[in-house]
Amino acid sequence: MQGMEEKRRHILAIINPVSGTGSKDKIPRLIETVVDTDHNDVSIVMSEYAGHAREIAEMAVNEGIDVVVAIGGDGTVNEVGSALVGTNTALAIVPCGSGNGLARHLRISMNASRALQVLNNGVVGEFDYCTINGKPFFCTCGMGFDAQVSYKFANEGTRGFITYIKKTLTEFFKYKAQDYTIDIDGNKLEERAFVIACCNAAQYGNNAYIAPRATMQDGLIDVTVMHGFSIIQGPLIGARLFFRQLDKDRHVSIYRGKKVIIERQADDILHIDGDPMMMPARLVIENVNKGIRILVPPTLPDDV
Repeated sequence: MQGMEEKRRHILAIINPVSGTGSKDKIPRLIETVVDTDHNDVSIVMSEYAGHAREIAEMAVNEGIDVVVAIGGDGTVNEVGSALVGTNTALAIVPCGSGNGLARHLRISMNASRALQVLNNGVVGEFDYCTINGKPFFCTCGMGFDAQVSYKFANEGTRGFITYIKKTLTEFFKYKAQDYTIDIDGNKLEERAFVIACCNAAQYGNNAYIAPRATMQDGLIDVTVMHGFSIIQGPLIGARLFFRQLDKDRHVSIYRGKKVIIERQADDILHIDGDPMMMPARLVIENVNKGIRILVPPTLPDDV
């Protein structure tokens, strides 16, 4: 990692006003208060529709902006990050979403003021991202039960962790495991799975660690395959998910590779960084080693 250069930096902050559950009205004033204006020029813009944050970030790259700040949830981070991959423009994150998986993995504070401090004292690191059928993701993409929950959650009128848990419990009794063929760097597996998660980072969000040992600098995708389990076994699996011990559960297998090809029985829903979408039955997931620059806290551990 390297410290940010001493020259005056140009920063663009993109605020998604509808992400998460809280108001973003105080964020512009907070930026003015926290960010060191002696060394940084900061512009602020609000995204107005799905895909807008990516369009703004693409323009920022073309204009030579040094840092683009994604102020929102994992969906906003995905939009902005997708425009910054393979460029010299660094991504910064102020987490304001429901799960905030990437920010949590990178040890960025859930407090907006402390997260903004990274613009003053942070360092730029080079991190992996992944693609699924060419679409970038930074935390996880998944299919099966978690994609179904993601789809139902996205169509709820209310957001937040409690709503997510309610949807998870409701869908558990309806969802049946599916058959998959998984090719990991040429090694083929046949799996009947409840969930398959392809992970660049360790967690979904809310400190739910679906791939407890995943790092964003090893050039590998962690593939977590969760097999069917009963409602009685659910609480233990849930506890292991949140205590970063899912790899110790007998219902879970975790594989690693650079390229993963998954074939499902039919086109179906999956989620990309928490956002559900319909995708083809055949999925190609690839790791892009150190393909995005991200501004992170100076104390970030080396194994993140």
